[in-house]
Amino acid sequence: QVQLVESGGALVQAGGSLRLSCAASRRTSSSYAVGWFRQAPGKQREFVAAISWNGGATDYAGSVKGRFTISRDNAKNTVYLQMNSLKPEDTAVYYCAAAYTIVVVTTRYQYDYWGQGTQVTVSL
Repeated sequence: QVQLVESGGALVQAGGSLRLSCAASRRTSSSYAVGWFRQAPGKQREFVAAISWNGGATDYAGSVKGRFTISRDNAKNTVYLQMNSLKPEDTAVYYCAAAYTIVVVTTRYQYDYWGQGTQVTVSL
C-alpha cells in the first residue's frame, strides 16, 4: 500500500509559478512510476505529466508542455511538478498517482494509488 500526499497548491496570478509536491509513505523508487492529473469543475480528470521510476523518462500533456516540469527525488520519496507561466485554464484540483510499473504511464486507469489532491487557482 502506498499513501500519497500532495501539497503546494495555492491561489496565484496568471503568469506566476507554483511547485507542487507529492510525498509517498514508502519507498517508491524501485517500482513505481508517478503521474500528475488534474480535474476542473464539471470536467473529467485529465493527464498532466508523468515520470518513470528513475526519472529517466517523462511525458506531458500538450497543454502544459514547455511550461510544466515533473521531477522526482527518490531519496525523499517525493515527486515535484514545477508549473510556470500559469494560465487561468490551469485552475483545477491536482492529484498525484502511483503506478506499479517502471515505465511512464499516462492513462488514469493504469494507476494504482491516488492522493487527495491540492487546489490550484490561477486568477487573471
